[in-house]
Amino acid sequence: MANYRTSRALPIILVIVVIIIAITALVSLARVVFFSGSSTSSTAAVDVSRDALLNTSAGRSVTMTVRGPIVADEKFRSYKIDISANDRTIKTYTGYLDTVVDQTSLGNSVASYDQFVHALDKANLTKGKQLDGDKNDTRGICATGSVYDFTIYNGTDVVKDLWTSTCNGSAGSLNASVTQLSSLFTNQIPGASAQIAKLGLSN
Repeated sequence: MANYRTSRALPIILVIVVIIIAITALVSLARVVFFSGSSTSSTAAVDVSRDALLNTSAGRSVTMTVRGPIVADEKFRSYKIDISANDRTIKTYTGYLDTVVDQTSLGNSVASYDQFVHALDKANLTKGKQLDGDKNDTRGICATGSVYDFTIYNGTDVVKDLWTSTCNGSAGSLNASVTQLSSLFTNQIPGASAQIAKLGLSN
C-alpha cells in the first residue's frame, strides 16, 4: 500500500519541481530582458550625444549662447557663437528681443571643425546630463550673473542642451569647465573677444 502511494506521489512531485524550475527560468528571463534593456538604452543615449558632437557631416553644428544679468530691456546683453563645418558666426544682442548689435560670419572647413569638436569632446562637453521640463528652463536663473548654454544640433534638431551659470546654487546640467569651453568657442572667431567686451560681458 505504501509503495502504491509513493508511486502515485512521484509524478505529482515531478510536476511541481518542473513548474518551479519553469517559473524561476521565466523570472530570470524577465530580469535579463527588462533590466539589460534599460542599461543598454542609457548607454546608447550617452553614445548618441558624443557621436553627434563628433559628426562632421552637413547640418551638424554646435552653439554657445551667453546671457548677461537680468536688467532693464535697454541694458540687457547677450551673444551667440555658432560653429559648423561650413560657417563660424558670432552675433551680439541688446534687449530681450535679441536686436543684433554686431555680427561676424566666416567660412569654415571640415578639417577645422573636426579639430574643434574633438577639442570640445576632450573638454567633456557631453558629460553632463540634460535636465527635463522646468529644470531645464533658464528663465530667471542667475539674475545677477551670466548663464552659459551649449547646444549640439543635427540640422534644426537639438541632440543635447547643457547649461550652467556664474551664480552659486545654479550649477545647471553642464559637467565641465565653462572657462575652457567658452575659450574654445571664442578662439574660433578672430576678434570675438573684442565684440563681447563691447557688451560689458566676459567671454
